[in-house]
This record gives sequence, C-alpha cells and structure tokens, in this order.
Amino acid sequence: MSAILLEGLKKGMKLTWTLGKVIFPVTLIVTILQYTPVLPWVMDQLAPLMSLLGLSGEAAVPLVLGNFLNLYAGIAAIISFEFTVKEVFILAVMLSFCHNLIIESTVAKKVGVSWWLVIGVRVGLALFSAVVINLMWSGGQEQAQYGFAPEQRSAPEGWAEIILQGLQTAAMGIVQLALIVIPLMIVMQYLREKGWLERFSDWLAPATKFLGMERNTSMTLAAGLTIGLAYGAGLMIQAVEEDGVSKKDMFLAMIFLVSCHAVVEDTLIFIPLGIPIWPLLIIRLTTAILLTAAVGFVWNKLQREKRRSLTHEY
Repeated sequence: MSAILLEGLKKGMKLTWTLGKVIFPVTLIVTILQYTPVLPWVMDQLAPLMSLLGLSGEAAVPLVLGNFLNLYAGIAAIISFEFTVKEVFILAVMLSFCHNLIIESTVAKKVGVSWWLVIGVRVGLALFSAVVINLMWSGGQEQAQYGFAPEQRSAPEGWAEIILQGLQTAAMGIVQLALIVIPLMIVMQYLREKGWLERFSDWLAPATKFLGMERNTSMTLAAGLTIGLAYGAGLMIQAVEEDGVSKKDMFLAMIFLVSCHAVVEDTLIFIPLGIPIWPLLIIRLTTAILLTAAVGFVWNKLQREKRRSLTHEY
C-alpha cells in the first residue's frame, strides 16, 4: 500500500509541476494584462460575440487559453477576472466540451479518427450548450467566489502592487491545483494497481451495446472516461491494437469521449470556482450518451440496409 501511495504521490507532484508551469505564468500574465490597454481592447472587440453566449468580453480570455493550451490554463484565466456564477458555469460547460484542442485532436488522429471531426463536434457542443444555458437560466447573477483565490478589495496602484497581486493569485492557483491533482493521482494509481480499471471496463461492456458499439470497446471507454484523452492516449491506443476495435466502434467511442472524457477529474477541478458541479456532470454525460447513441443507431441502420441490399443483389 505504501508503494502505491508513494507512486501516486510522485505522479501527482509531477503532474502538478507540469501543469503549474502553465498555470502560474498564465495567471500572472493575464492579471497584469488586465491593467494595460491590450487586454481591454481585445475584450471590447469580442464583447458582441460573447454577449450571444451570455458572457462578458473578458470571457474570451479563458476560452482562448483553454482551447489552445489546456483546461487548467482556462481555469487560471477565470480566477483572474470577476465573473458571475452564471458566466463561470457557462465557461465551465464550454471548456468541459472544448479544451486542449491541439493535443487531444492529435490523439484522436492517432487512433484513427479525423482531427477536424473531433474539433467540429467539440466546438459545436460548446457553442450550442452556451446558447441554451444562457436562454434557459435567468439566475446566477451574483459574483462567483473562487475558493482559495484572494479577493480583490480595491484596484492595485502601480506596477509593484499589480505584480504582487498577480503573484499571489498565481501561487494560490497552484496550491489549489495540488490539493486536487495529488489526491486524484493517488486514487487513480490505487485503482490501476488493484485492477479496478479492468473491472470498470467490464462494467461498461453492457453500456457499449446501447451506444452502438461492440463489447471490446469498453476498455477504450474506461481509459478515456477515467484518465482522459491526453493522459489516457497510451491505454486507448493499446486497447485499439490488442482488442481489435473496429473503425466504426472507435469512431463512436471518440464521439462519446470528446463529449465526456476524464469526467471525474474535469468535473472536480471546477469545485473551487464556486459553481454547481452536479448539473455540469449531468450535462456532459447526457449529451455524450444521446449524441453517441443517435450516431450509433443511424450508422448501424445504414450498415444493415447496405448488407440487405448486397444480399438481394447477390
């Protein structure tokens, strides 16, 4: 048990260091840029587009960083601004669907799914969900509380105070990250060592049939759901090679996973942002299930009709 704990701790600290190298400078830079003419000008230009999604111009910053870097960079940008609960929730849903596009789309291509399809589905889901939430939810107008992030009582005066505030916000963001990532990596290491990931794969097998996939796709789904596309790439590629997952099933699995991967981790990290996470989890799961089941139903129906027509011709 101590070996598992040590290995999980080591992986958690390594991941915290890797992600911290992104979060710290991003938070510092974004905080400083708020007090220069550059960022306000960019946000003013994007404000009309953001308003359609129920967001202020500042929301463009976490969306851009989250999509081109990773989810943690997007969160680092969020805590650098004062958003309402509704805005943070919309950003959380959008970033859950659409983040780390470059790396995770590359992973999708390695397992045989076109990167442009992955990007299209993820961006489409993010935009659609934002519009729906904005139209259906009239509440959440109170200011979001960011957990450990320091409250800004008054605007800093001078470059020294601006930099100090940026350093403080960035440092607290790293602490917050470590308190979530390290325990999570320890739990994942325990599940991996005890064989629970394999059991989880077996439990998912019946669900794969409902989604239109064969049973041998379950390990791919388990890897993507628990670890994510980027971190679980190795397991996913190995599952495809060893389990003989068909092109159709891999396509359906990726449709599901781009909508709902690393579902535990990606949901938990939004807790410090002061938003309700159960609706976030339900939205992701429901969207992934309905979208994949619909695509799988149509695909299987077309395959049956094709086989039937070939049989008649023969």
